[in-house]
Amino acid sequence: MNRRKIIAVLAITAGAVLLATTATALTRGGGDPAPPAAGAAVVRSDVQRTVAAAQDRLRRVPGDADTWARLGSAYVEQARITGDATYYGKAQGALETSLRHKPDGNGPAHLGLGALANARHDFAAARDEGERARAALPDTAEVYGVLADALTQLGEAGQARAAVQRMLDLEPGVPAFTRAAYDFEQRGDVDSARQALTRALEASSSPADSLFCRYHLGELAFDNGDLDVASSQYEQGLLIDPLDPALLQGRAKVTAARGNLYDALAGYADLVARVPSPQYLHEYAVLLRAAGRTEDAARQFDLLAQQERLLVAAGSTDDLAASVAAADRGDPTAALTAAEREWARRQNPLVADALAWALHLAGRDAEAITYADRAATTGWRNATFAYHRGMILKSLGRSAEAAEALDSALRINPHFSPVDAPAARAAMDDLR
Repeated sequence: MNRRKIIAVLAITAGAVLLATTATALTRGGGDPAPPAAGAAVVRSDVQRTVAAAQDRLRRVPGDADTWARLGSAYVEQARITGDATYYGKAQGALETSLRHKPDGNGPAHLGLGALANARHDFAAARDEGERARAALPDTAEVYGVLADALTQLGEAGQARAAVQRMLDLEPGVPAFTRAAYDFEQRGDVDSARQALTRALEASSSPADSLFCRYHLGELAFDNGDLDVASSQYEQGLLIDPLDPALLQGRAKVTAARGNLYDALAGYADLVARVPSPQYLHEYAVLLRAAGRTEDAARQFDLLAQQERLLVAAGSTDDLAASVAAADRGDPTAALTAAEREWARRQNPLVADALAWALHLAGRDAEAITYADRAATTGWRNATFAYHRGMILKSLGRSAEAAEALDSALRINPHFSPVDAPAARAAMDDLR
């Protein structure tokens, strides 16, 4: 079921993907910045206070460019927390107003526009805005967070790593350590990734920081097959905020992996009722399908499609998520079309894997293996990558290599998907 790194939703990541937030980072004197992707109620309150304070000041000083930038960045964070993509338009309007009042050297506005572009999955624009922000704010750590996120998603691993290192040099805190952890993870260095996340947890200075670190420590453990550690991290986070959506998703995922589908489905049903994000709808649909509730799964996929259309209307384009969702709902044509569009924009390992799988589903395995091999070259211990590659190799008649890849997927994480993990075992039995 793990889609964290495959479905990047509302500036998260992968998935995974550790994108920047700047809702409070622009007001150093007013407290520490909220961490990226923390979903706790405390973060919601902090952002609401930032919005209210900015609006109050703008009523008194309507030409304050810095406050317009602060407001725009807070709207980006509100979109992520609430799942309401209409905040993207508000963010863009506020940030463009900031630039109208201060067109030159307006680093905070370009920083906010970079975070907004990352949230909308326009990573090339995010990189460009990040560079403009760097020209004005060369010693500001958040600038390198925006750049690192954009460059990672564009497949520019070396440049992304340099941006993360610069961020660590400037401000070795939670945002920098978590990005370093993701870089290590993509290279297959799980121990270093865990150490970086532990450093981040030790550096946490707020409940929101701690929640974020606990969640990603749990995700790292889950992705590498350690349900006990994953559960411990999620539950320790839930002691801080029992209603944190990401941690509740982690709990439901572990519950499903342990074979308790009834409670796992109940957890997801409650979660999507409160936070109907594409990621949670997708995972719920896949779990329903694994439980044999195909009609209920189809309804969740329909809701997911509606959410995707809302995101497109708000200026967000995520053909990677669209491709993965189409593949899981059994539409190989749509999966391939979306994956090819995304590959034309960026050559990231996640996109290579999605394109490989879509080509496989379309019966084009000779082409698919090229992209599956490319996804594997980073060394990332990713069970989904290994499973897809194994199934493609099996279709090509390369049985020994297929068995090795499928065995690798199940050794990395025997619970990586409630649908694909059983399929991997069945394929292994067939190969034997």
